[in-house]
Amino acid sequence: MPDYLSAFQNTSSAAAVIMSVALMLFSGFIATRLTKRLRLPDVTAYIVSGILIGPYCLHLVPPRIIEGMDFLPDIALAFIAFSTGEFFKVSVLKKNGLKVVVITILEAFLTSVFVFVAAWFVLRLNFAFSIVLAALASATAPASTMMTIRQTGAKGDFVNTLLQVVALDDVVGLVEYSIAISVALASISGRGGFSLRNVLLPIVVNAGVLGLGCFFGLVMKWMLFQRRSTDNRLIISIALLSSFCGICTLFDVSPLLGCMSMGTVYINLTEDDKLFKQLNYFSPPILLLFFVRSGVSFQLGALFRTSAAVGSVPLLLVGVIYFLVRILGKYAGAFWGCFLVRKPKNVRNHLGLALIPQAGVAIGLAALGARTLGGETGSALQTIILASSVLYELIGPACAKLSLYLSGSYQTRIEDIVPEEDLSQGEGQKSSIELLIERIQKIQKDLPPPKTLLSEEEEAFLEASEKQYAAMEAGRRYANIHHSRTRRF
Repeated sequence: MPDYLSAFQNTSSAAAVIMSVALMLFSGFIATRLTKRLRLPDVTAYIVSGILIGPYCLHLVPPRIIEGMDFLPDIALAFIAFSTGEFFKVSVLKKNGLKVVVITILEAFLTSVFVFVAAWFVLRLNFAFSIVLAALASATAPASTMMTIRQTGAKGDFVNTLLQVVALDDVVGLVEYSIAISVALASISGRGGFSLRNVLLPIVVNAGVLGLGCFFGLVMKWMLFQRRSTDNRLIISIALLSSFCGICTLFDVSPLLGCMSMGTVYINLTEDDKLFKQLNYFSPPILLLFFVRSGVSFQLGALFRTSAAVGSVPLLLVGVIYFLVRILGKYAGAFWGCFLVRKPKNVRNHLGLALIPQAGVAIGLAALGARTLGGETGSALQTIILASSVLYELIGPACAKLSLYLSGSYQTRIEDIVPEEDLSQGEGQKSSIELLIERIQKIQKDLPPPKTLLSEEEEAFLEASEKQYAAMEAGRRYANIHHSRTRRF
């Protein structure tokens, strides 16, 4: 290791943390310059940059700093889940809620069945390992999906269906995991059946988290009244999210469901979507650090070990089979789910592509499963999920972006924005230059006023900043008037 790297590794704790955070932010930003040229989502750049600066490449981030950032996934998931709750408006759910439930259950269940058949019947792996791995396969990654949608500005029925399916996916995944882990523990102990307590306890815990999230949503609605200044609204909402996340971490449960229910309760009680936009504009640096850290934590060497407790198959082969079979299960399940509820062809054919990413929830459940199963079985489970999650985050966002484009949720060609036939219905034959000029003029007419060229998140954050500045100016004027009156007397 070069001398300057050794000096950095051995520097003071505060300096190492600050420099590591700055390095992660800069590396993620620089990597996006390349991925934008390749038309890949930003999430892919964050993962790759984390791998490059991690212990298996440049070794730029000290291991103690990586271990000390364990809180990042929980904080990032809290923001992601709360933002997802915005899409669970009662009016929207009444319109296509049952359809989304059917699609989600079918695609999650088929994915788990595909993975279990491949692991238990084909690879002849340990039963406990196979059934827990199959349950984890149903979970997806709302973070990368939402960031890809935000980056492309995609809208429409496909996007609404995708966001609701991704959110419900983790609910189904948590239920599947609670059942699978109890069956796995029963098989390890050698009992013929399984304990009803082991099945019901995780379900009761997650129901309690949902209820606590609803309570926090009520508290948020009570505290964020209209006369509250916008800067204090942001402070209070972040404080509530962090508090809820801390409570869940204290009891070793995922904050995802609770934060989701918090956002759902708040949006249905207040119809205040501006708070979600302000948080979305605030959260990108946190999400960047979360994904870069995921890449930094990737342990390449663990894939080349064989675990006797799992089976005689190398973990690398298990990871490859899991990676491919899960993709097949997601696509097949989403296709047949959409077919049963008669979703349009553009949703049916491309929804499965957008469900490939897998990260936060699966990694958190894998860590819990590793502690519960213990030994080599738990270690192998965590290794497979961590390694495959990195791969899913590399190709998943690109597949999600492709699905958004193929489904017509956003356009990049001028022919899609302004059809050629609409502009050629004039007298006489027009030249290509004249047609191009007419297209440009038509686009200009359809453009919103200059004030709305900013994104909705930027507008919401800018409005909060302007109100804060106005309040500061008012306070300064009051102080000057009071000072001048005091001098008179």
